[in-house]
Amino acid sequence: MSALGELEADHVVMPDAEAVALARRLWGLEVDGAERLATEQDDTFRLDEQFILKVSNPAQGFDEVDLECRAMVHAGERGVPVPRLLGGPEAIRDAAGQDRVARVMEFLAGTPLDSTGSTAAERERVGETLAALRLALADFSHPAQGRRCAWDLAHLPELAPLLDVVPDRDGLLRAGFERYVQEVAPHVPGLRHQVLHNDFSRSNLIVDHEAREFVTGVIDFGDTVHTAIAIDVSTALLNQLPREPVDDLLADAHDVLRGYRRVADLDDLELELLPGLVMGRVIARALITLHRAEKLPHNRTYILRNTEPGWMQLEWFMERR
Repeated sequence: MSALGELEADHVVMPDAEAVALARRLWGLEVDGAERLATEQDDTFRLDEQFILKVSNPAQGFDEVDLECRAMVHAGERGVPVPRLLGGPEAIRDAAGQDRVARVMEFLAGTPLDSTGSTAAERERVGETLAALRLALADFSHPAQGRRCAWDLAHLPELAPLLDVVPDRDGLLRAGFERYVQEVAPHVPGLRHQVLHNDFSRSNLIVDHEAREFVTGVIDFGDTVHTAIAIDVSTALLNQLPREPVDDLLADAHDVLRGYRRVADLDDLELELLPGLVMGRVIARALITLHRAEKLPHNRTYILRNTEPGWMQLEWFMERR
């Protein structure tokens, strides 16, 4: 398998009309239209502003999709605001002859966090929600939880071959990778692990500035995996980094961390490693997205949407010890 596994797999995209017919046939949904949503590797449709239909990349197995679905349901049963699973997962063969997995869930109306701002207090609510999700999944297990996910920082050292094929900037990416491997990676196996969301990004949070809880929905369990708690937290902190240079790159992330620790604990080693793990996620994003953009040029704009600010972010980390 390649360094990126299923993330390198391309597929024939499902037409909108086929998505509508699929929803009608499998689950009896009387929908009239489908709106394709930009995604990393699957086909996702919003149906009549009521439902979300997700059809997996053919490289993704049934058990992996089932892991995502069961983790989402488990979290919802414990009070985390997630979409209700309405049907599936169902193994299908699409019109292009590809074996895939489909599921349908409710559409959560609201504002994605990546399209609005947030106050310090609201960012603390983000941290509280992430901690609540961790606690909700603490007793969850699944046969596919040990799957290999390229976005899991536990596997970042395995991406070393990509350093020879992606564009670097004055050796910055290689230097950051080497620091991560030497200073952070050796400690990861000894950290506390459990099944976690692993993609608590602003695009995966639905928010309401008028609601006390602020976060009204957590979506996209596609990177769910058994990994280190600190890795899950670092992913959320990365997604609070500014896209333009500032003196304290981690200022907004500290608000998230403050809210998180109000609900769930982090031990001394986890706290010590967080900055290095955030840097590791910047490095992983650069390696993965730059390589995928070359392999999947038709999805280049979406794949690289967050890559450019990473150079500034990585430089900031490398200037500090």
